[in-house]
Formats: sequence, C-alpha cells, structure tokens
Amino acid sequence: MNKTIALISEHASPLAMLGGVDSGGQNIYVGELARQLAALGYAIDVFTRRDDPKLPIGVQWLSNVRIIHVDAGPPKQLSKESLFQYMDAFTESMEAFMARQPKRYALLHANFWMSGYVAMKLKERLGVPFVITFHALGKVRLMHQRENDKFPEERCDVEAQVMQAADGIIAECPQDEADLTQLYRADPDKITMVPCGFSPHEFHPIDKAYARMLLDMHPTRKIILQLGRMVPRKGIDTVIQALTQLRKESIDAQLVIVGGEYEKPHLHADLEYRRLMEMATELGVADAVSFEGRKNREQLKYFYAAADVFVSTPWYEPFGITPLEAMACGTPVIGAKVGGIQYSVANGKTGFLVRPKDPQALARKLELVLKSEDLQLYLRQNAIKRVNECFTWKKVAQQMDEVYRRLTAEQLDVKDDDKRIIATAFLEAADTFRLSADSLTDAILRAGNMLAKAFEKGGKVLVCGNGGSAAESLHFSAELLGRFEMPNRVGLPVISLMADQAMLTAWSNDIGFNDVFARQVEAYGRPDDVLMCLSTSGNSPNLLEAMEKAKQLGMVCLTLLGKDGGQAAVRGDINLIVPSSSTQRIQELHLHIIHLLCTIVERRLVNYSVRRQAATLSSSLVQAVDLSVSQNGNPKPDYVKQKSDIFG
Repeated sequence: MNKTIALISEHASPLAMLGGVDSGGQNIYVGELARQLAALGYAIDVFTRRDDPKLPIGVQWLSNVRIIHVDAGPPKQLSKESLFQYMDAFTESMEAFMARQPKRYALLHANFWMSGYVAMKLKERLGVPFVITFHALGKVRLMHQRENDKFPEERCDVEAQVMQAADGIIAECPQDEADLTQLYRADPDKITMVPCGFSPHEFHPIDKAYARMLLDMHPTRKIILQLGRMVPRKGIDTVIQALTQLRKESIDAQLVIVGGEYEKPHLHADLEYRRLMEMATELGVADAVSFEGRKNREQLKYFYAAADVFVSTPWYEPFGITPLEAMACGTPVIGAKVGGIQYSVANGKTGFLVRPKDPQALARKLELVLKSEDLQLYLRQNAIKRVNECFTWKKVAQQMDEVYRRLTAEQLDVKDDDKRIIATAFLEAADTFRLSADSLTDAILRAGNMLAKAFEKGGKVLVCGNGGSAAESLHFSAELLGRFEMPNRVGLPVISLMADQAMLTAWSNDIGFNDVFARQVEAYGRPDDVLMCLSTSGNSPNLLEAMEKAKQLGMVCLTLLGKDGGQAAVRGDINLIVPSSSTQRIQELHLHIIHLLCTIVERRLVNYSVRRQAATLSSSLVQAVDLSVSQNGNPKPDYVKQKSDIFG
C-alpha cells in the first residue's frame, strides 16, 4: 500500500508558537495526527504557507514527517481572513513540488476550507483523492460573529463545492456532523466522525501541590483555570462575571487565564486583554484575576494540574482540545454546551455543561465543584478514564488510517497488518506503563510497606484471581515463598488460593464457584493477615465474596485492578488500579506491580531472615537449658535472670 500522504494546512503549521489569534487547536491537530500516522508507517508531508522569508522549503520535523513551506503571497504573517486570495498560488506551488517527488501521494488530507479549495483543485488536475477536516464552518461562524466575520463572502459557497468534490469528510463530533448535513446538505455517506485527541506523553495527572509549588501558586486557594486563545468568542468575560458571583458566596477563588499573543500581556497591544482587565476592575475582582500570558506546551500540564476546575465557555467551538487536556490531567471541566465540548465533557461525570454567555449558571456549577472535594475526586477519576479510552491521538490516527485505507481502496497485506498490530500494542503498553508510573507510585509503596509489616508481625498473605490473574497469583506466591532477588532468605508465608485444585474443583462442582475463595479465607485467614485480589474488572463474585469474608475476620484487603476498579475498589483498603481498559495491558502491569511489590518486601525485610534464625537458635538454647534444668534440679538464680533479660 502506498502510504505517502499530504496534509494541507494553509495557515496552521505544527511549527508555529501556539496561543496567538490564528494559532491553536488546528496546529495541534495537524502536528499530532502527522506524528501518530508516522508511527503507523505513513510518510507525511505537511504543506503550510511560508510566513517568514527565513524558513526553508522543507524541514525534516520527525523521521517520517516533513514540513513543506509553500510560497503563496508575501512571506510574512497575515491574518487567515486575508489568505484566500493566495490559494491559487498555493495550489500552483504545491503542484510543482509534488511533480518533483519520486513517489505519488496516495491521498490529500485538507485542513480548513481554504486547504480544501487547494485539494479540490489538485484533484481536478492530478486525480489525487482527498479528505477534508473543516475544523470550523462558515455558516456556523456567521451565526455567532455576524458583521464581525472578516472572511470572504464566497467562503460558504466554496465550502459547499469542496464537500461535493471531496472523497471523504471528517466530522469531529456529532454537532459537526449535524451542521454538515443540515446546513450544507453534505452527503452522509461521505462523512466519518473522528474526534480530536490529546497526548498522554504531554498531559497526565500530576500532584496538585507539586504543580502549585512549581508555578508559585497559593497552596490552598481555589484555582479556576481558563486556557486558550485571547479572542472574544472564547467567553473569558463570562468566567470573570461568574467570579463576582462566587465572591458574593464567600468563596476565595482565583481565576488564572493562560494564553494570548505575548508572554506577558500588554494593555496597549492586546485589545482583548485590555477589555477583560477593564471588566474585572469594574466588577471589583481584578485582584482575583491573573493573566499569565502565552506559555509553551511543556508548561501547560502544570497549570491544568494546579487548578481545581478548568472552564471553557466559548460562544461556539467546533471541537475544543483544551478540555481533553484538562481531563487528562485529572481536572474537572465546566464547559459550554456547544460543539465538541458537549461531546467530550460527560455532564455530571467528568464535569458539567452550561449555556454559553450565562455567568449565573456557570457560577452555580463552579460553587458546586469548589465546595466538594468528594465531587472533585469523582469527576477526576471519570475524566482520566474517559479521555484515555476515547480521545488519544493514537486512537484518532488509527481511525484516520481506516478512512485512508477505505478511500484509496487498498487493504494492507497480512504482514503489514501484523506489523501495525505489533507496533500499536507496544505503544499502548508504553502509554499504560507511563500513566501507571504517574498515578500508582505512592500506592505501590504503601502496599509494599503494608505487606512487609504483615510478615514482620508473623502474618501471612492469601492471594487469588481468575483466569490470567490466577496465574499471576501463583507467580506472586512462588516469588515470595521461594525467593525473588534476595538469596538465602527464609520463605515468606504466601498462599495462592488457586493452588488447591482438589478444593477448587470439588467445591465449585458440588456447591458453586462464588465462594471457593471465601471458604479458604475462612479456613486460613486471621486478623491482620492480608488478602490480595487480582482482577481486571473488579467485579468477579468469588473475589468479592472473599473480600467480604476477609473483612469479617479483620484482614487487610489489597487489590490489583484495572478499568474503573469495579466493586472491589469499594472494598479494598489499598487499591492499585491500572489506568487502562485493555485486559492485556492491565495484566501486563499487574505482573510488573507484583515484581515491584516483591522488591519492596525484600528490601524492607533485609534483616528478617537473620532475626528468624536468631530467634530459632535462641529458642533451641532455651529449650536445651530448660531440659537440663528439669533433669538436674532447680535453676540457679543468675540463669533465671539471664533468660528473662534475653527473652523477656
């Protein structure tokens, strides 16, 4: 299969500094899609307009991704509203570049309506099929911007022509799909819904106190974050107005605003910043509003993590990537019920949705979230789960790969398909390990220390699981009953409840499988022993019954789980929940965690063997002396004192 693809993005280059009026979500979309497609074996050229005479024609951005700077109009920064007049020149320059390439492009992927115009013309001339992601639609923009819309009048007509000519159309969310079919009468058979995404490498949970320390933020004050381009339609004024309502409710909150053209906002140069500052001053909340200016991508995760809640309340939004990034960092989102935000934010589960331009409704939801730490925790857990299951750039690229393959009417041969499966599995495993390292390190330390203390007190560990987890339970017991890394240590009392096959088969056949583990817990368990349960779902009835019995006996319950933890997470004293919905990835991490627990236990019990051997030797000596005394008469007083001193 020819996997050479041209991404066209006339005004939004992956190399551009984000945060400006014309740089934001589309830049990220194009760059991350190119990156992930390259990981799937594609060779990607991104065509964008040269806006600086110093830029070379081509930049090798990644090993399989080039950025091609196309001559179209003066090589300087221009507003995107003024670029359409240069799109014929863009088409000619791009066609000339394509003619010099040794390999024909299999497909063009246009981003935005002007790039769609270029792709349409190239299809007419060269016969190369194209797919388009509009990112925003002219008719929707006109509804909200009206006379403030500065794009050419012919935009909507060009969009309709592009939809007719396109081989495929990407809708980013259900609202986008509805707008395409209802406002433009686009062919539904051409439309595929593929959302935007986020990168787990960039955005993941970080300790809030640590993030605030790095950013020099108040450690306990409630922080509301707004992050994005500094333009009126983003609705930052709505958040400032809502802040006045919170102040009336005696909520000590600070609004942190990140974004804009400059690293430090300028009153004279940035009209939107000046307007918002004047509004905050008039409303009496200027002391609670902080404008942080433009920040680089490496800094953004700390702002997301430092916030108690992220707010995104634009008038309209084709999709909106920042809510995904916030949720990936574990920050609840209150968003406007528009465009893609109403699709990505699960109302009541990962955050809340409110009407745009409604500061009272926003204030009520902010008050609800800021006053309840339990609600924040609930929203945090659901947010992390949702975005990692539905909205990673890797998943976006996989869905786009299916679109490309269908449009080019080619299928990967078996060898290529197997390679793709293997590469995807490695990427998924790496992401799961990285996310687990961020979210589980402290809990694994607590679990290891708890196991070590149980052994030190003479307790034991009972471990159980089903299927693949059953094998891992046997593995864990073998590592500690035998040895893991430390030679010549005593065996540690770990019993796998899967080991007694006679009990399992007889009991499950005669009585039932639900309490095959609970029965053994009842027989072997003692107060302060540990029951360790492994499950990918956390909802297996036999594990839940065993945990119930362990609780009745005063045992400690340790769980290794996945997905959302299921019912077992409610019963567990320490829960190690792998942040993945894939059974394979969860079990891989469980084995890794088992090895980490073995390491911690052995490190904590480095002197355990010596103490046990000393105790055994001392006990033997006492028994020998006692026997001698019993045979030879009453002990001498100094012996009685010595025995008491040594053995208490």
